[in-house]
Amino acid sequence: MDPGSGGIFVRKTLNRREIAMPKKTVFEMKVSDVYPLLVQKAERKGRTRAEVDQVTQWLTGYDMTSADLDVTYAEFFHQAPAMNPRACLIKGSVCGVKVEEIEDPLMQKIRWLDKLVDELAKGKPMDKVLR
Repeated sequence: MDPGSGGIFVRKTLNRREIAMPKKTVFEMKVSDVYPLLVQKAERKGRTRAEVDQVTQWLTGYDMTSADLDVTYAEFFHQAPAMNPRACLIKGSVCGVKVEEIEDPLMQKIRWLDKLVDELAKGKPMDKVLR
């Protein structure tokens, strides 16, 4: 199974009827759907959107005030202007998986961003988050 899939089908209720629909992989999800969730996670813990934008720019090179968010997560990372060479210093677990042990390069990049936002949400100082 694809590591980004999380399963084959998701059940949705439509007019009180359940229908099976193919589940999108994280690679197929639009950045415009995922990014606000990362921002919400940080804001719930007292951090700001600007800080999430800053770690995203550090990792990918995107200026989030002008980045195209209507692309898939896969496109977002494949087209990143400048992946930070220090990203390999990001260590630790996201969802019980050590980011340094993820074999799929695209999934690893996605998890790196998750890890950076997790560190922000846990109150880690920005200079430590950005390594």
